[in-house]
Amino acid sequence: MPYSTQSPKSHPAWNKGKLLGQKPPLKLKEVWAIRTRLQMTHKTRDLAMFNLAIDSKLRSCDLVKLQVRDVARGTQILKRAMILQQKTHQPVQFELTVQTREALSTWIQQANLSSEDYLFKSRRKHAEHISTRQYARIVSGWVASIGLDPAEYGTHSIRRTKVSLIYRKTKNLRAVQLLLGHRKLESTVRYLGIEVDDALEIAEQTDI
Repeated sequence: MPYSTQSPKSHPAWNKGKLLGQKPPLKLKEVWAIRTRLQMTHKTRDLAMFNLAIDSKLRSCDLVKLQVRDVARGTQILKRAMILQQKTHQPVQFELTVQTREALSTWIQQANLSSEDYLFKSRRKHAEHISTRQYARIVSGWVASIGLDPAEYGTHSIRRTKVSLIYRKTKNLRAVQLLLGHRKLESTVRYLGIEVDDALEIAEQTDI
């Protein structure tokens, strides 16, 4: 059989057209833009979900499984809550700000949720709570609503938002580690991408 000099048909790279690397956190002005839009459009569930996601800093797998009893005692929304993380099986605490408590209280009353109910029930017949995939689609809708490219942001953008702001303000890496529920400090460093960011910040301040 003669040898063919024709190159085999090439296949497109798996990552063609996809953005790689960490999804960036939201900036403070973007958080408020999304929050304001949800308030103006009277999306009570989404406002409660967005505020809770920002405050809790939870992975999507933990956020979607939150029940009313995780954040409330009777009709009183807690100022602090604690859950056991699905991925690490380690407990993690988080704060609930005034605006988050108000949004949750309004949503729980409007949806007539009981203590044992999931906070964000699924509308699908055979699912008790929304899925992580549904949550990812909701996040895409949030960022698109304020003119951001959904391809550049994801659920980890929401998880990273508050801790990124905290780190920028305090440089307290240990505090961020505890808030994220990471067992190793190295995981927090990688997650925040702070070594690269800090190096660039130093470079930007250095004139030669």
